[in-house]
Amino acid sequence: MFVRNCWYVIAWDHEVPRDALFTRTVLGEAILLYRTADDRIVALRDRCCHRLAPLSKGRKEGDCVRCGYHGLLFDASGRCIEIPGSETVPAKARVQRYPVVVKSKWVFVWMGEEERADPSLLPDNFSCDHPDWDYVPGYLHYETPQALICDNLLDFSHLSYVHEKTLGGTTAIAQARAEIEAVPRGIKVTRRVHDVPPPPYYKAVRKLTGNLDRWFIYDFLLPGTLLMHSGGRPVEDAEGDMRRAVRLHSCQTVTPETATTTHYFFQQSRRVEDGDHGVAEALYRSLIVAFEEDRDMITAQARAIDADPGAPMMLLAMDAAVVRFRKLVADTVADEGGWSAAATARSTGPSISTRGTLDQLGSQQLRRDGAVERRAR
Repeated sequence: MFVRNCWYVIAWDHEVPRDALFTRTVLGEAILLYRTADDRIVALRDRCCHRLAPLSKGRKEGDCVRCGYHGLLFDASGRCIEIPGSETVPAKARVQRYPVVVKSKWVFVWMGEEERADPSLLPDNFSCDHPDWDYVPGYLHYETPQALICDNLLDFSHLSYVHEKTLGGTTAIAQARAEIEAVPRGIKVTRRVHDVPPPPYYKAVRKLTGNLDRWFIYDFLLPGTLLMHSGGRPVEDAEGDMRRAVRLHSCQTVTPETATTTHYFFQQSRRVEDGDHGVAEALYRSLIVAFEEDRDMITAQARAIDADPGAPMMLLAMDAAVVRFRKLVADTVADEGGWSAAATARSTGPSISTRGTLDQLGSQQLRRDGAVERRAR
């Protein structure tokens, strides 16, 4: 089941064309995006109210969209303003309109109750549009549920093994314990790793010869957005001395397409003083290799789960952030009540399972395991 009263990223700003229609599915609902003459993005349900044909199979006419099946014309509010062969248009002839906001190159849609759409709840993805930071925008499509990708992003101990030759480079990352604290609508995770070799992908940013002190500090927010400061500094340099440090900021978000497929939007920014745009392009190429490693592992994991859906997952200390975020999602969905459940059922059919027992047993086992509970505070 999905959190509904939330902003979800549906596209990068550059993906939505000036003179054509764009469609993408979010929470099982096909959504049509297009731009008006003043460059404002409109988000409508990609489904004509007449015969339910996709509006994206039609065409844009000024600030309106015409259905390609029987020619109904809809304005930017979703109201039908013309029906070929008819002198009148029924008041109920309209399609759903979604609140939509563009912030720092991300296009967000609100998937819940329209009157509760609150721009103050948008995440601070500042480095997606900041003069001091440079990056290449990324997108991957996953044939797996969103929750498994969130689990991956909440537990960086996997960097030591999945990304041994890319993002990791040392088993010390898995051995370092993360500090976890609550923030509004999410959690903050801090992991510091001392005196370790530089990871291979740092070579794209700076030439490094000795060991580093590394850090990963990020907020992970509903519905599944990571905002992270990370980097590494030569061990002999003072803590505040960033002259030889690698400094990165990453914005990543995972948007459910359906109950079993997911959109993954990401970028890894580096400071502009670290070189020209070629540095950002090299960093992106390294990142794609690493994120393909993630996708390969998570896809294999999902297949193994689907082969035996009842098999339990064993909780370990490293799962503290995973359990806390899954509980936050479950509590938020429960607080939304029957409206959220009904909306999800209409969009996707039956909700996905908890993919094992992380949700069902998480809080119970955290209470039993005092070590995990202390680290989760």
